[in-house]
Amino acid sequence: MTDPIRPVVEGVPGAGGGGMAVRLPLESTPPEGGDVQVIASGWRLALREFLANRLAVVGLAVLVFFVVFCFLGPVVYHTNQSLTNPLITDLPPGGSHVLGTDDNGFDELGRIMAGGQTALEIGFFASFIATVIGTLWGAIAGLAGGIVDGILMRIVDILLSIPYLLIVLVLATKYSATVFDESMIIGLFAWLVPARLVRGEVLTLRERDFVSAARVMGSGRSRLVLRHLIPNALSVVIVNVTFQIADAILILAYLGFLGFGLQYPAASWGDMLGSAQQYVSSGYWWLVYPVGGCLVAVVLACNLVGDALRDAFDVRLRKR
Repeated sequence: MTDPIRPVVEGVPGAGGGGMAVRLPLESTPPEGGDVQVIASGWRLALREFLANRLAVVGLAVLVFFVVFCFLGPVVYHTNQSLTNPLITDLPPGGSHVLGTDDNGFDELGRIMAGGQTALEIGFFASFIATVIGTLWGAIAGLAGGIVDGILMRIVDILLSIPYLLIVLVLATKYSATVFDESMIIGLFAWLVPARLVRGEVLTLRERDFVSAARVMGSGRSRLVLRHLIPNALSVVIVNVTFQIADAILILAYLGFLGFGLQYPAASWGDMLGSAQQYVSSGYWWLVYPVGGCLVAVVLACNLVGDALRDAFDVRLRKR
């Protein structure tokens, strides 16, 4: 009877013909203490957590759909969005006009695509401007500390106390309303919140050992900000970008609804809603509900993606 504890020894002929070679069977039993798992990077864990969130995946799919719909849709669905046609104004959906026409004779579906292009372009561009300015401002304030931090953050507090929409309205009426100008106006006044978020993150990062080691090795403040602090604060920045996009799209919609939107022939969803509000009680539903639904869907998708990114990057909220 074989001892179950001792390994079984098998004798096989040696290579030289003499003696016996001993061969021990390899055991595949796992080590004690539970299963051994491969340690994944923080970014991979965050991606896994993000993909596990069904609402986040739906929100991301909605954003991708609207990007394809607005930028590639006009390539397939050709419409005239520059010349008015009084003969086909306010036509109901049907025939060659899937969603009917508006009061200028523009095809409504094509107009939604054009307005979506404008909304997404301004949303992404304005959020990029706000993120770059806010990240640099907050990182410099958080690393410098002392008087510099106090002065920089008091400037942020003063600007936050001024009504944001009022400033944008005044500047939008003074300067030409183009995609670039609207993006600059929105972006230059939307960096305040990212600055405060990044500053709070840098205040904790600057006490870490890797920052102290970089200082000992002779890294200057610019290198600390660009190579050490900002890369380690990217989780906060990425989460805030999605909310910045949603806020920029809403601000553009507010401006268009109040009559301070883009110049003709450019269009935005806010301009379309502002022009169609007089037709709500007249039964021209195709001028209001489709474009309103697109606006709500894009903003909601951005918020869902932002919430999921926040949960994915925050280890305290990550599922174990």
